[in-house]
Formats: sequence, C-alpha cells, structure tokens
Amino acid sequence: MGVGGISIWQLLIVLLIVVLIFGTKRIKNIGSDLGGAIKSFRKGLNEAESAESDLSKIGEELNKDPEENEEERDETKND
Repeated sequence: MGVGGISIWQLLIVLLIVVLIFGTKRIKNIGSDLGGAIKSFRKGLNEAESAESDLSKIGEELNKDPEENEEERDETKND
C-alpha cells in the first residue's frame, strides 16, 4: 500500500496516462513555469520583508525623543 491506500502501480498508471495525454514537453514546460512562479513569489516575499524592516527603522527614527535627535545632530556637526 502506498499513500492513502493507493499502490505504487496505480500511481505509475496515472503517471503514464498523464504523460500520454500531455506529452513530456508540455509537462516539462508546466514544471519550469511552476518553478519560476515559486521563485518569483519567494523573491516578492523577501522584498516585502526588507521593505517592512526599512519602514520599521524609519518609524523608530520618527518616534525618537526630539532631544535625542538634537544631540545626534550636534555630535555630527562636531565631527
């Protein structure tokens, strides 16, 4: 018995039917398209996380005490 009561032979027969219907070239194209979509999705998630962290840093800077900001400006002027 395989996954969920389906034997390996049943899976092989289904795979053979899919290959006969679609052909190997079309299955390869579908696989590469799916891989590209997943890669783009992950890239988008990473860009969103970096943008979120940038915005949180900006928010922290804006929420600082004004006196601290003046002290930092004075320090940079003295350098």
